[in-house]
Amino acid sequence: MRLIKIFDTTLRDGEQSPGASMNVDEKIQVAKQLARLGVDVIEAGFAISSPGDFDSIRRICTEVEGPIICSLARAKTEDIDRAWEALKDAPKKRIHTFISTSDIHLKYQFRLTRQEALRRAVEMVKHARGYVDDVEFSPMDATRSEPGYLYEVLEAVIDAGASTVNIPDTVGYSIPEEFGGLIKGMQRHVKNIDRAVISVHCHNDLGLAVANSLSAVMNGAGQIECTINGIGERAGNCSLEEAVMALRTRRDLFDADTKINTEEITRSSRLVTKITGISVQPNKAIVGANAFAHEAGIHQDGLLKEKSTYEIIRPESIGLVQAKLVLGKHSGRHAFKTRLNEMGFELSEDELNKAFERFKRLADQKKEIFDEDIEALVSEEVSKIPEVYKLKDLTVTSGTTKHPAATIRLEVEGRIIKKTKQGDGPVDATYKAIASITDTKSRLLKFEVKSITGGTDALGEVAVSLEEDGRTVRGYGADTDIIVASAKAYINALNKLTAKRKQ
Repeated sequence: MRLIKIFDTTLRDGEQSPGASMNVDEKIQVAKQLARLGVDVIEAGFAISSPGDFDSIRRICTEVEGPIICSLARAKTEDIDRAWEALKDAPKKRIHTFISTSDIHLKYQFRLTRQEALRRAVEMVKHARGYVDDVEFSPMDATRSEPGYLYEVLEAVIDAGASTVNIPDTVGYSIPEEFGGLIKGMQRHVKNIDRAVISVHCHNDLGLAVANSLSAVMNGAGQIECTINGIGERAGNCSLEEAVMALRTRRDLFDADTKINTEEITRSSRLVTKITGISVQPNKAIVGANAFAHEAGIHQDGLLKEKSTYEIIRPESIGLVQAKLVLGKHSGRHAFKTRLNEMGFELSEDELNKAFERFKRLADQKKEIFDEDIEALVSEEVSKIPEVYKLKDLTVTSGTTKHPAATIRLEVEGRIIKKTKQGDGPVDATYKAIASITDTKSRLLKFEVKSITGGTDALGEVAVSLEEDGRTVRGYGADTDIIVASAKAYINALNKLTAKRKQ
């Protein structure tokens, strides 16, 4: 059985989803989770694109163990040099360089002839090989390229030292039979193809990214490029969880599998959703809220008799287990730390102390503490956003006969400032009071509320999106009091905006 490599580009292509930008610490969180998930390659960013991307790649290289760490680079000397600077401390590193091969791109975007593009591709692969042994080359817009020219370019870059050749369906144009045929054609017409891994990078513009990727595997591809939840440019990328579980579930058909620890899929999906703010639709395969829900009576009857009647995947196999009580108000610090380690969290002593204090406060308010509650508590501690603004106290009055008002006390760089404001509702009043203290000029783009678990005493989570001077950030807050959670989310977002301004 072949092992298919999983190349995760959530931190690079996934971040290109509108509004999905992540700060460096959030990228470290995702990268560590991808390592627990067991991906073979993490494309950590595009080193030359921004100082933030460069810093995140460099930190991932030293803080994340296991996968190969990769940086994207255009077929330009300065891009490849910058990628090397970011990657050089990684135990396992890859430079991924690209140039287009379709006539429409060469004519209108790159303004290059075919021969000029071929020459540059070869020169830049050789330049990258001067830094690393592991070089990947992508002929952008491959599926709209003339096959003969595409094969010529691939043969030349493999001779120049590319150990992986990636075939991107850049605009999501291809269909499975056609795409599989292209991969098969490479093996017939590229003489040295046995010296390189064939990779595929499919976009989802026609909803076929996963199908195209699987068709490629059936025709000899050895690597799939994908993202958590399928996020990415425009309609997104091949969904990691769908491709992986298709291979795992139908090993009989593909005669192939991956090294992915599938029990980490659900947690990976939730983390990316939380950080990017891009929700998963309920009917999304594998990780959607309804993926394992059965309402039809005949389905329910079958499941009660034998689960395999209507379940082709066990929920437990992707880490989706029924939430259970793990800790309570009498639990100690050691038990709390042990559970965090089991959940994959690695906290410093200071972070652990703060999280434990919040846990004890929550345990006094709730009878049952679930893993999801703990995850919400801890995620705020590990985000490591400098707290210029700290919530000290909040009092709200509201009702059918009262005009909503909020009195808030914030600590701002060591000083306590108190303000009272009225609003259309308790959240509006709270936000007006915070805005008057912080003097923010930001605009609230999105406000989302959800219950983390069931029950009237559930921990409520609020997510907000703020925009200021072209910068967009996501803020989060969790509390059993939804107004307090709303204040925390707004303050968290304002702290992120302040951090971005300083950067």
